[in-house]
Amino acid sequence: MATYIYFVKKSRVKIWGLTPPERVKRVLGDSVIFTDHLDSLPQEARVLVVRGDFLFEDRLVKGLIESEDTFLFVKRFGKKIFVSANVSARDAKKAVKVLEGKEDVQFLKKFKTLSPETFFTGFHKRLRKFEPPFVLPVSKRKARELEDRLFDWSYKGVTDLVTKWWWPRPAKEVVRACVRLGIRPNHVTALGLVLVFIAGFLFYLGYLGLGLIAAWLMTFLDTVDGKLARVTVTSSKFGHYFDHIIDLIHPPFWYLLWGLGTESTGRYLLDYPTIPLYWAIFIGYIVGRLAEGFFEWFIEGFGIFLWRPVDSLFRLVTARRNPCLIILTLSYILGRPDWGLVAVAFWTVVTSAFLVLRLLMAFFQKARGKKIRSWLYDVDRSGRGNGILYRWFVKR
Repeated sequence: MATYIYFVKKSRVKIWGLTPPERVKRVLGDSVIFTDHLDSLPQEARVLVVRGDFLFEDRLVKGLIESEDTFLFVKRFGKKIFVSANVSARDAKKAVKVLEGKEDVQFLKKFKTLSPETFFTGFHKRLRKFEPPFVLPVSKRKARELEDRLFDWSYKGVTDLVTKWWWPRPAKEVVRACVRLGIRPNHVTALGLVLVFIAGFLFYLGYLGLGLIAAWLMTFLDTVDGKLARVTVTSSKFGHYFDHIIDLIHPPFWYLLWGLGTESTGRYLLDYPTIPLYWAIFIGYIVGRLAEGFFEWFIEGFGIFLWRPVDSLFRLVTARRNPCLIILTLSYILGRPDWGLVAVAFWTVVTSAFLVLRLLMAFFQKARGKKIRSWLYDVDRSGRGNGILYRWFVKR
């Protein structure tokens, strides 16, 4: 039977261009039927009653649909405030009264009552981080603060050092401008694809500095499109594959074109054969990506960089596009872009060898019957962890 959704206390305040009810509707899509009338519903129908003046993290919205006979509450100033309930249609009106603040102790005894922290663990596999789910009250005065909170939530926890520490602030402002102008994530991705070709062409012609500018701009837009999709709930299968296929394919071709451009200018010393370097880059890149894929597909369903702390640390500098662009940029500044090509080849081989080693270790551990588990599952939620790993990868 279909699940209906009914909003209580709807807010008109927009967070990233969406009111709280509009955001819930986008998150749930066609999986529910939205209604403003409870009287006409079949008595056995499921109804999700939601406070429309609270901002819900996406995991909670989706999880509430699956959790029958459950009330969700948050604590404000030491008092329980019920913000959502999954009940049968016959109980919906009473649930509405509870969410409006008229608590009925006897009525609530029939249901599970959970907080966001007990509803979900803080481990977020898709966004590669530990961050407890949240439900926050919405007000016009707090709108900017809530936008910042939602943007922080949309950011991946385990990623490269450029994406993690250089891009967040400028990306947030660009996302804000995109929302204001009605620019969609696929528009940003398409512009990024254009820059992929421009950067590669400039590398090939030997205009390495201009190529680096185009390449860095592309990597920045690659951060913007994903965050824009998450905060506005405009992700799509097409957009997901469009973005990820671009990211997957272009990096080794950039390095090849960089090398060809370095050779063609005649301005740089190249006293060693470049063909072995190209082979090392392409083979190393493919092997590394396959190791990542095999771990996720055959080991435990999460990324290899989420396994142990050393893997998360290694992701900061592993030979993906952004760390390799740092290498190329430094070599260009030093006037020896040929050194950059050698360094990228070397680092690609080293990091891919490390990933293969970690994959073999995981297979061996699984063959011995041991559970492969992300260290982020076991993060100390009491707040006692103050080491560098907690500061870098754990949000509270």
